Amino acid sequence: MTTRTPAEVWREMVRGNDRFVAGTPSHPRQDVERREALASKQEPHAALFGCSDSRLAAEIIFDKGIGDLFVVRNAGQIISESVVGSLEYAVGVLGVPLIVVLGHDECGAVLAAIQSQSADAAPLPPHINRLISKIVPAVRRVATSTNATIEAHEVDALEVGRAHLRDTIAELLQTSELISDAIAAGTLAIVGANYRLLEGRAVPDIHVGNLSFTPQEGAAL
Repeated sequence: MTTRTPAEVWREMVRGNDRFVAGTPSHPRQDVERREALASKQEPHAALFGCSDSRLAAEIIFDKGIGDLFVVRNAGQIISESVVGSLEYAVGVLGVPLIVVLGHDECGAVLAAIQSQSADAAPLPPHINRLISKIVPAVRRVATSTNATIEAHEVDALEVGRAHLRDTIAELLQTSELISDAIAAGTLAIVGANYRLLEGRAVPDIHVGNLSFTPQEGAAL
């Protein structure tokens, strides 16, 4: 197994996304030989935690193959015990050097969280309500109104998504000592990125750990 640094893996992810955006994906490692080679083992390059939205097919967006990504997804990329446990498995057992947390524009969970704070909001099913409750703090911070209720059309959904992305990474670090320790040791980094549905571009917004980012590539948490 070739040991890659977090920065090297992220650069590979960026190159794959560039190919996808340009419409020239290489579809690597998707053949019968690759499938057979991984039947009894896995050595993913990175872990990706993203939204369950059907338009966020991680391996396609980053032009990856079978076994390249350890993918965890739920609606709105909400931190939970199962998410943290899965990502700890990726880091502690599989040895991935990079976690990508991927949000996106036009996110249904973000829009539902915004709508839930309006005066005429209809009650949501309890499980959905518990899910979006993790996004509501980002809604309240972005909203210009300090009232108990807000006007949904006055809230910038893109900014809510960015704020929630940062909240998600912060909660992951607070919840997982294993992941925080790996970052401190320099063996792991986290990139938070927002996927643009129309363009197909995963735009880095924030990172934790040493990736040698330029200012244009994303801010440190």
